[in-house]
Amino acid sequence: MLAYILRRLLLIVPTLLGILTVNFLIVQAAPGGPVEQMIARIKHADTMDATARVSGTGSELSGNSAGGLASQNVVSAYRGAQGIDPAIIKDIEKMYGFDKPVGERYMLMLGNYLRFDFGKSFFRDESVIKLIGQKMPVSISLGLWTTLLVYLISIPLGILKAVRDGSRFDIWSSVVIIIGYAIPSFLFAILLIILFAGGSYVSLFPLRGLVSDNWADLSLWHKITDYAWHMTLPVIAMVVSGFASLTMLTKNSFLDEIGKQYVMTARAKGLSERSVLLRHVFRNAMLIVIARLPNALLTIFFTSSLLIEITFSLDGLGLLGFEAALNRDYPVMFATLYIFTLLGLIFNLLGDLAYVLVDPRIDFSRRGA
Repeated sequence: MLAYILRRLLLIVPTLLGILTVNFLIVQAAPGGPVEQMIARIKHADTMDATARVSGTGSELSGNSAGGLASQNVVSAYRGAQGIDPAIIKDIEKMYGFDKPVGERYMLMLGNYLRFDFGKSFFRDESVIKLIGQKMPVSISLGLWTTLLVYLISIPLGILKAVRDGSRFDIWSSVVIIIGYAIPSFLFAILLIILFAGGSYVSLFPLRGLVSDNWADLSLWHKITDYAWHMTLPVIAMVVSGFASLTMLTKNSFLDEIGKQYVMTARAKGLSERSVLLRHVFRNAMLIVIARLPNALLTIFFTSSLLIEITFSLDGLGLLGFEAALNRDYPVMFATLYIFTLLGLIFNLLGDLAYVLVDPRIDFSRRGA
């Protein structure tokens, strides 16, 4: 098993390299990069002024484009119909590191990323690591509690539906599940705001933020309750749309196992139904559920929370990555891509290890993986 883990860890390197290379080439070919955006900003600046000073955007470039350039001010002269002075355009390209050849920028990116040096944001003039650290608590909070509640609800409910397959409980719970699956999380979030956050009825929960402004001054107990108070509606909105597919997956997996020969043999030996379900069916049925866990974690943590973050004004990683893509903030884009990919690969490995914990008969070391 140790050899298998080492092989999987070694495979992370070429996988990351391939993903970063493909995305780097795509981004280089895409129009509307930071240089073009800065030129557009200059053109829309006050043309009545002879010069427009562009400051605070020449941040130290992260490894994904050039790397190591110090912040600087660019004094540009927009000359009306004549456009921008070519010398000023060259200064802007140098400021963002685009004065270097593509190959050199690529090698600088790889070198810096090996040291987890992501440089500074183009448009925020802050360290990318600092930005990610500021947004991480929101994404972790949403992802952790949503994943925990989804699994705590879906697995028992799916087992109960499988045991009572075809009953009135199974039918009505399926109706609820279908409704939850059909409603987008952001629409349900808006409904929760209307009902419980001062939209039209009662005002029980806050509309924005992870904690209150005076959170640092609260006692430990009040900090916990304040945090839970802010998290309630966003987490409910994500859980309602997230538990449906996992519940049906659990149910179908259990139904498939219940109909197999070894279950009938166990029953024929006189084992109780509870013993058959917990000692025999559960271990085999849960394998397919565990296989979903890594992707579910990654999706809930960094993807599906985007609209929830926008709806509840939660400034997390999903919103950060979205804004970076819109603004062509390459250091933030590549840093979030790098971290998401790395976490995804690690989660997949943890999923394989969870397989072994659930069913020790599985031995990945005997495979050629």
